[in-house]
Amino acid sequence: MTKRIALISAIAGGLIAATAGLGYTASDDFDLSPQQKDRVRAEKSEKAIEAVSKDFKFISDGKLTIGLNPGNPPLSTYATDATTVVGYDVDLAQLVADSLGRELVLVPVAWADWPLGLQSGKFDAVISNVTVTEQRKEKFDFSTYRKDELGFYVKADGPIKSIKEPKDIAGLKVITDPGTNQEKILLAWDKQNVGNGLKPIDVQYYDDEAVKYLAIESGRADAVFSVNATQAYKAKVNGKTRLVGTVSGGWPITAEVAVTTRKGSGAADGITEALNELIANGKYKQVLDRWNLGSEAIDKAATNPPGLPNS
Repeated sequence: MTKRIALISAIAGGLIAATAGLGYTASDDFDLSPQQKDRVRAEKSEKAIEAVSKDFKFISDGKLTIGLNPGNPPLSTYATDATTVVGYDVDLAQLVADSLGRELVLVPVAWADWPLGLQSGKFDAVISNVTVTEQRKEKFDFSTYRKDELGFYVKADGPIKSIKEPKDIAGLKVITDPGTNQEKILLAWDKQNVGNGLKPIDVQYYDDEAVKYLAIESGRADAVFSVNATQAYKAKVNGKTRLVGTVSGGWPITAEVAVTTRKGSGAADGITEALNELIANGKYKQVLDRWNLGSEAIDKAATNPPGLPNS
């Protein structure tokens, strides 16, 4: 039922990547210039500023210091100058900084290092696709700003029109990521299908992104089930795949991504207020649409909502 694809050599993978055009490159669809002349900006919000606890100590006077991991466009990546960080997370950070009347300072950080960096006071907050979980809430506060969505993507001109529920994947060859929520969900769906007498799926795993999408183009695989944001970016840039369904990253419950701050620091309520004002005035949606993430919009930001349960 499950087939693990053998890895192709680095040389072969590099050649395919070069010819398939699947890398993270600048395009007419996204502004990856360091200037970001079309970046959406916001007005200062006295209400948001007042909602930040007077006891909260910002890293620097007059500034909002944000930690983020620049490696997953369109969320955050390096611009064409290979130095400036751009993307959805950066735009959202700018809106929050504007709302709080502060200058934005970005601190690139490896994903594994953000918890320690935040707790040690290296930055005021983290905006880097951090999902709210009950375990994380023991150490951090959260202000939600985006759905945690996984997406099914298929060949742009292929026959599959919709994947919305377990029965829709019966008998398909589906690529996913090992050791992730998406793999867990996919295998749960497959187990349910088999129990109902439907055909099992063929799960495929690839370490090389170019090879993964070449498998879709060639018909060796029917669909990719992975993080929606990064796949939406690739689909927009390359036009070779299209979205046919989304699933919450916390299936069967809803999961959301949030601005992360130190537990009990007093910053979360102000950030949540800023986010809700941005949702109300439309600037939040403008930024989502700028990076092809409109499907991941939330209706209202919340401070420390129920998170994914401890496993």
